[in-house]
Parts: sequence; structure tokens; C-alpha cells
Amino acid sequence: MALSPADHRARRSARGIAADLDGLRPPLKWAGGKRWLVPHLLRLWEPHRRRRLVEPLCGGLAVAIGLKPAHALLNDISPHAANFYRWLRVGLCIDLEMRNDAALYYRHRARFNRLIAGGGAATAQAAGLFYFLNRTCYNGLCRFNSRGEFNVPFGRYATINYRTDFSAYRAAFARWTFACGDFAAVALRPGDFVYADPPYDVEFTRYAQQDFGWDDQVRLARWLARHRGPVALSNQATERIVELYTATGFALTYLDAPRRISCKTRTPAREVLATRNL
Repeated sequence: MALSPADHRARRSARGIAADLDGLRPPLKWAGGKRWLVPHLLRLWEPHRRRRLVEPLCGGLAVAIGLKPAHALLNDISPHAANFYRWLRVGLCIDLEMRNDAALYYRHRARFNRLIAGGGAATAQAAGLFYFLNRTCYNGLCRFNSRGEFNVPFGRYATINYRTDFSAYRAAFARWTFACGDFAAVALRPGDFVYADPPYDVEFTRYAQQDFGWDDQVRLARWLARHRGPVALSNQATERIVELYTATGFALTYLDAPRRISCKTRTPAREVLATRNL
């Protein structure tokens, strides 16, 4: 069947985005990142590549960068991650002093928290500080206390490679929209391909000022089940996660997920990939 002019434009756009993303890595460290899952998701994504990719909990962007969609809506509850990505989209160069040094780390952490308290969380300066803290802190954690202050301690890395020029991300992110808020506020279109990567169903869930508890896991499952387009979700295969997604009509596939801490691989953990309308 002959392709329409719109189809040809969509294909050229997709090829251009893929070329822009070639060689780019997720710009942040992210606990529970999903680079390992991308090959599994690619098999699901390829038949739907012309659709818009929507991630209601985009985290470290490993999936979006791996799938290379032409158009994407990428949302996260963390305003600091979203602010960093928005600055990458317009071209970010960091002129901040960055060294793997504990004293400098705690000075920059205090400076970042003062910016938050003073209403400067959406600035390029805040984006640069967030990047430095993310690269330098313990295990790349993104953790905030109840006052909204970043409170992760200094890391224990022998060496850290810092990046100051993020201009390569500008073209790659040009057709991607970044949002910040609760997943339920994301405006889905019927044809969107939705991938969700919520915090694991474990005790620690505070990677933003708000917790992500069991009630949120249930809200997310029901919200995803209402979407008419293709949906994929990954989470730790706890008994209640398996029961929840089985009850809401998802097909389940089990995978062995790597768990890394201090650059040492631990015993793989069981993960579930739940899908609908695929």
C-alpha cells in the first residue's frame, strides 16, 4: 500500500530523532533505571513506532532514549528532574565547579536547597546543581525529606566523569514534551503507547517530596487499565503486584532484573512486565 505524504513525513521524523539519539546515554543516574529492559520493550514498541510514547513516570529517561520515539510526552513527579530535562531541551551548559569532593558536595547541596526554598527551583542554576548532586551523591539516589530538601549523603566513587555541555540533547529532545505532576493528570490520547515504571513495591518509595504508596500503585493500575491504546508496565513481581495486574486484565511476563549497588551486581530479582492492548 502506498504511503501518504504524512506517513513519509512521520518516517523521516522518526529517522531523524533516532539519529539524534544515537550514542546518547541517559543523562542522570537513576536507581531502578530500565536500560536493561529496553530490548524487551523494543519488541512491543516496534509495531507502534508511529504512535506517541507517553511515560507518566519517566524517571531517568532510559526507556525513551532507548526506544527513540519521534514524539513523546514524558512526565515525572519530581520537579527537579523535569526542570533538568527542560533545560536540556533548550540547550544546557553547566559552568558550576564540579569535583568528587565531599566538602564541595555539601556546599552545593545546601545551595540547591536554598534555591528550592527561595523559589529558584526552575532555573538553569538549579538544573546544574541537580545534575552535580545526582552524579556525586550516594548510589545516584534521588531522595527528598518532608520539607522538600535533597538529603542524600556524599557518594563513595573513586572517579566521576562530569559533563558540562549537553547541547547534543537539544535536537534529540526537540519533539519531546516534559511535564511534572501526578500521573493521573497526564492527558492521554486514545492512540498513545504508554509505558509506566512506578517505584518498586518496596518499603522505600520517597524519591520526591511525596510518597508513592500502595494506594498509588492501585490508582496507577486502574488508570492504565482505562487507556484504550497499548500499555506496558514494569514492577517488582511481589505477590500483590501480580494479583493487582492480573485482576485489572493485564498479561504478565516474568523477567530477571539486575540489581546493582555500589557497582556490584547482586542476585537478579524477579520483575513483571504487564501489558494490555498489544
